[in-house]
Amino acid sequence: MRTIRRLIYGEVIRAVAFVTLAFLTLFFFFDLVDQLDAVTRYTRAGYSLPYALLYVALLIPSHVYELLPIAMLIGAIYVMARMAESSEFTILRTSGLGPLRALGTLLALGAGFVLLTFVSGDYLAPQANRGAQMLRSRFTGEISVGLTGAWLKDRQPRASYSVNVGAMTSEGAMNNVQIFEFDPAGQLRTILKAAKATFGSEGAWLLQDVRQRRFTEGDAAGRPAIHARALPELAWPTQLSSDMVAAALLSPDRMKTVELFQYIRHLQANGQNAQRYEIEFWRKVFYPLSCLVMMVLALPFAYLHFRTGNITGYVFLGVLAGISFFLLNNVFGYIGNLRDWEPWLAAAAPGFLYSLLSLAAFGWLVLRQ
Repeated sequence: MRTIRRLIYGEVIRAVAFVTLAFLTLFFFFDLVDQLDAVTRYTRAGYSLPYALLYVALLIPSHVYELLPIAMLIGAIYVMARMAESSEFTILRTSGLGPLRALGTLLALGAGFVLLTFVSGDYLAPQANRGAQMLRSRFTGEISVGLTGAWLKDRQPRASYSVNVGAMTSEGAMNNVQIFEFDPAGQLRTILKAAKATFGSEGAWLLQDVRQRRFTEGDAAGRPAIHARALPELAWPTQLSSDMVAAALLSPDRMKTVELFQYIRHLQANGQNAQRYEIEFWRKVFYPLSCLVMMVLALPFAYLHFRTGNITGYVFLGVLAGISFFLLNNVFGYIGNLRDWEPWLAAAAPGFLYSLLSLAAFGWLVLRQ
């Protein structure tokens, strides 16, 4: 049995490595072509072709995370179909490789890919993507979200705050910061506008070039009194960390699972809607497990009878099945967000459905033969 596992594992790993390399080469080329326009636009800022190549190289871990399950599906289908076409799998079956043992063998290999996908998506991709964003921001400007920047909330014992961060620089500083302070009754008390802010060492932001407007009780007519002043610097105490600001500025699919969980707790503690981030959190939990689904999808191809030259069509059908799985995975995420589904259900439903279909197809082929 060890020899059989070594044979199957070696063939599948080589095929998956080849498919992954082919996809990465294609994506590297597309990313580089996309960066040529940025090289032309930001030449005066020093953004040259070597920096563009480095930026594209830093995107590779993200592509590995996104492509590994489907590359594994294509590689596994090709190996299973080729072994069925050459009758190798039939020989293995007569040698004692029963259906359940074959399924367990592929699932054990899939578990290794689950670990690899998790590591690449939770450790390599976020760090590399953040480095790529910081590298490009050195030449193109700042990291921002749309025209209004990112909004955060911070609740403290005597007040609550709504914070708007326009952008973050490559050095980790924040630009165009606005802080709105509300009293326990919900009345606006103070507005702070700072051209720049940095993260202090003792749970505070150091605001620079500050304009402060404080609202107090007004005259007998009920008109509030506004006290305005300008300050060169001001320390604002807050529990909002650099990771939270980065989480608000970056896309949630580029964050670590732990960072997503911490950011979700922060949103919930401040009464904000965390549905989008909860769905993305559960997707990051279940996405590596899709490698097991891909293995289950590939196994029925080993029990099909192929004519010479007919293997390409079956491999193409398997690839379409894998692509449909990933499209459905994305669609369920959007529908779950719009329909307010349970986040774990929206993330797990596609994998559960395809696992049932794959096991049903596998069981039917085994019983038929």
